[in-house]
Amino acid sequence: MELRMLRAFVEVVRRGGFTEAAKAVFATQSTISKTVKLLEEELGLQLIDRIGHRSLPTPAGQIVYQRALAMLSIRDDLVSDLEALQGLKRGILRIGVPAIGGDALFAPVFAAYRTLYPGIDIQMVEHGSARLQALLRTGDIDLAGLLLPLASEFDYHELRSEPLVALLPPSLPGGADGMITFGELKDLPFILYEEGFALNGFITEACRRNGFAPHVTAQSTQISFIYKLVEAGLGVAFMPRMVAEMVHTGAVRLLELREPRIDWRMALAWRREGYISQAAAAWVTLANQTVGTRPAAIAG
Repeated sequence: MELRMLRAFVEVVRRGGFTEAAKAVFATQSTISKTVKLLEEELGLQLIDRIGHRSLPTPAGQIVYQRALAMLSIRDDLVSDLEALQGLKRGILRIGVPAIGGDALFAPVFAAYRTLYPGIDIQMVEHGSARLQALLRTGDIDLAGLLLPLASEFDYHELRSEPLVALLPPSLPGGADGMITFGELKDLPFILYEEGFALNGFITEACRRNGFAPHVTAQSTQISFIYKLVEAGLGVAFMPRMVAEMVHTGAVRLLELREPRIDWRMALAWRREGYISQAAAAWVTLANQTVGTRPAAIAG
């Protein structure tokens, strides 16, 4: 049974005859007659009682007519929903944002996206890089803000690159020229992030290249709390420059790190083999326009 057969049958009942039904669906009368006959043969029941020039539904035809109306209505709703989805008038977009820098990068994008596409339901989760990658891998989110480099299972568009800066209590020496090396920090306690944060790996790898393992005195997911720990003299911390500048009150020193391969490179990532929705593609494009530094290139 095909929907076109039900459509033809419904029009015959609605309009009381095959001639008017044929006009309604832009077909010939013989085509409509054959279609209804095929439907009757498939169901094994007579659906139309031809009385002179009138065509009336039989009791079985009444049942088929009511069911056909419901089925065609569902089909029309389906087409309408898909058109709305394609036109970004409705849908769901699931975004994973990093706990570090997520507010600075993605809050402006969220506001702009909401204005442009108010019918899209944006669902956000905030985690460290390891958790976001796991959610992206299993398809629980559509896009994630992740630090580069990434595994080959992900495609991505790089949004922003920021130097990593060291935060030192004013009482600690060093950095007279506004810069400092990891070697100069080796005897200081380190304040790092909780497990699962990619920045920890960057920092500990830089320490390893300089011949030491850091002594970690505290860990946190809260940028403002880490800043306060540095201010209290408990150790040295590290943040992307734009993040540090957001919380900087002048109570600590911000020193640029004289160290290769230590930049904070944020990208929007998605599964390489996954489906990229129109809503997700629009988010990537808008993110690039709002906070990005390079032209976006993503297929819808």
